[in-house]
Amino acid sequence: MATNIDWANSAEEQEKLITKSDPIPNGSPNTEGVSGDGLENKSTDEAPISPAERSLLQKIIRRGLVENKNDIEVQRKDPSSPLFSVKSFEALNLHPQLLKGVYAMGFNAPSKIQETALPTLLADRPQNMIAQSQSGTGKTAAFVLAMLSRVDPKKEYPQVLCLSPTYELAIQTGEVAAKMAQFCTEIKIRFAVRGEEIPRGTKLKEHIIIGTPGKVVDWGVKYRFFDLGKISVFVLDEADVMIATQGHQDQSFRIHKLLSPNCQMMFFSATYEQDVMEFAEGIVSNPVVIRLKREEESLHNIKQYYVMCRNLEDKYTAIANIYGVVTIGQAMIFCHTRKTASWLTEKMSHDGHAVALLSGDLTVEQRIAVLDRFRDGKEKVLITTNVLARGIDVEQVTIVVNFDLPVDLRRNADCDTYLHRIGRTGRFGKAGIAINLVDGPETMALLKQIEDHFGKKINQLDAEDVDEIEKLGQE
Repeated sequence: MATNIDWANSAEEQEKLITKSDPIPNGSPNTEGVSGDGLENKSTDEAPISPAERSLLQKIIRRGLVENKNDIEVQRKDPSSPLFSVKSFEALNLHPQLLKGVYAMGFNAPSKIQETALPTLLADRPQNMIAQSQSGTGKTAAFVLAMLSRVDPKKEYPQVLCLSPTYELAIQTGEVAAKMAQFCTEIKIRFAVRGEEIPRGTKLKEHIIIGTPGKVVDWGVKYRFFDLGKISVFVLDEADVMIATQGHQDQSFRIHKLLSPNCQMMFFSATYEQDVMEFAEGIVSNPVVIRLKREEESLHNIKQYYVMCRNLEDKYTAIANIYGVVTIGQAMIFCHTRKTASWLTEKMSHDGHAVALLSGDLTVEQRIAVLDRFRDGKEKVLITTNVLARGIDVEQVTIVVNFDLPVDLRRNADCDTYLHRIGRTGRFGKAGIAINLVDGPETMALLKQIEDHFGKKINQLDAEDVDEIEKLGQE
């Protein structure tokens, strides 16, 4: 199965989506208040994205690693077990062709989690590991490197098994493995995912199997296409997502039971909840546990402003003025409803702006295509509803616009979502800009709640004053 998937045709999907949506007429009535299209509208509710999809979109959009200043916590059951850390990939004594693949992927030095995890994972006496750190800290590259290092290409049977919760996440891991192993031509990888069919009686010869629990149970337990007892490295990735998916936990235990007692176990999770740890302890014996706390978002590096608007058209004019004057990398605009988001996308596109729309109407594949294009700079503006408010970080964004301020079910300001929306702009020492469009007394009251909650003043910006707007881009 090819490891390079083309998710293109997003442009057509965008067009379909825009034409399918009901545009808001110009000068729409009832534009004052919490959102331009009124909070009463039941279409404001968007189904939350699943943990698996959030994790996938996170991997798609990320360009580099998250900068995390927290210290690594390490726990060992056996205190006499030596612990090392490395500052370079050369120090790991990797196969030269594998090292070449690591550098070809743009990894110049190990990330914080890799510094500690890799020497343990690659130790001569294989050690089991449970590692927890937020998405984007280099976990996948760490365990893929360990997987590839443990393969003996002369043995023509599966030696490494990696479980992912979904088809898409398995493909993502496979793509990382294929890139890293691009110069190790003798290492063969096989996907055990939906759509992959094998004739009965087949014995697999690929060294690494990457798949989903159901398919691996079929191939390894039911049809015996490979011998689970010969697996020397077992990786369980996205454990927090795995236990959120019905049936996956039981299937993982079924696979685990047939593994050799000498099999090296690697267990990775973005979170560290009690149910995740209970799952981990059922799979991994005598582990080294590595934890890297999530880098907290803050408003430290972000300039916050609000613009007074009379109605929906005023809001659009404010965005057009700001975007026409400020030289920015890329922008994200958050709307309260799909209807507003579609209307805004259509209007900005009509006026010649390169915009992308991400909303709950899209399939996983369509969302991936949209994010791919945005990450590659094909669109400079991403318009979205709350589907992206949590969990997805877009590093090249320098300006966030709250077309509608986030509210909770009681119509109070949703300060957590506000922080998560704008906290993505002030990264890597650069100043971020957050602009809030206020269209009436209700929205002004929400803005005041946000100011009080964070103890930071949000200054008014005159969106018709070109000189004032120009200063934004220079801060």
